[in-house]
Parts: sequence; C-alpha cells; structure tokens
Amino acid sequence: MKKPADFPDKSKVVLIIIDMINDLEFEDGDKMLPFALEAAHNIAEFKELLQQKSIPTIYVNDNFGKWRSDFRQLVKHVLEDNVRGEAVAKILQPIDDDYFVIKARHSGFFGTTLETLLQHLGAETLILSGLTADMCVQFTAQDAHMRQFNVIVPPDLVVCANQNTKRIALSQMAETCKAETPLSSNINLEEYL
Repeated sequence: MKKPADFPDKSKVVLIIIDMINDLEFEDGDKMLPFALEAAHNIAEFKELLQQKSIPTIYVNDNFGKWRSDFRQLVKHVLEDNVRGEAVAKILQPIDDDYFVIKARHSGFFGTTLETLLQHLGAETLILSGLTADMCVQFTAQDAHMRQFNVIVPPDLVVCANQNTKRIALSQMAETCKAETPLSSNINLEEYL
C-alpha cells in the first residue's frame, strides 16, 4: 500500500463511497445488512487495488440529521455505539488519505463541496459505490452526469434491499446517465487514467 505522501493531489479517476458508513438503524436495514456486507468486502478489495494505482477515495456520507457532526464523529458512532452497520464500517474504515464530504440529501453534490473537490483533483471519471443504488447512488450519478463526469457504477459495489430494484436502478443509470455498469473486476482502469 502507498504511504500517505505518495498519494497525488491530482487523479483523473476517483472512487466515491456513498453512505456505507451507516448505522443501518432504519426500516429494512436488517434486510440490507447482508447485501451491504457483501458490497463492503468488494469495495474494500477494489479500493485496495485503486490505492496501489494512487487513485483516491472520497467518502460521501449522510449526516443522519446530525447537523453538528463531522465525518469522524459519524465513523465513531457507527463503530462504537453497537449499531447494525458496525461490521460494514469496520470493513470500510477510512484511512488518513481518504477524502470525505458530508451530505444532507440524496445526491453527493447537493449543497456539498464534492464538485469543488473533484475539480481540485482533476477528476474525469467517477466510480460510484455504496447504498442505495436506487436512491443516493442514482441521484449522485445523475448529478455527476449533468456535470459531464464519466460515471461507472459496478453492480458488485452497490447495495439495495431488493435485487430487482437494484437491477432497475442500474439500467436507469446506464440509460439516463450513460453510466457504465461492469463488475469492478472488469474495469480497465488504464483506459481512464
């Protein structure tokens, strides 16, 4: 793994992890947990591959209505307060070089610094992961497409409580956002660097 100083401030490709640092203490959170755990393992493996190529990760996370919180407090809450999403957060615990953006609504772009950060990084292609495919991932994909980013949404890196809903969301993102939807193992990163 690269050392902190090895990560560049510029990258054409960025991994965005949406709402995976999550207590999952909501209706259907119990149904979502097995899918979230599977995706978390896939995201962690893919993130490690990207780190070897000095591709940064941005955690884009809901504030859970806690307007005075910051990302570190959210991570601490999920890891230490005996919540359903603890195992997922342990798998995807951020490292010092990861970026983070707190969002208040569905899209990672709405009312946040995400667009400014992506411009600073020189990002052109966004690989979206997280939960849920039919809500926050899809809204973020739409806003990314509107801002002329290339969008990739690997099905093995996104979560829905209902797999049919996930298939529909991926199909909609492919059609309306021109999102590519290959499995993460089939992404040729060199094509985007």
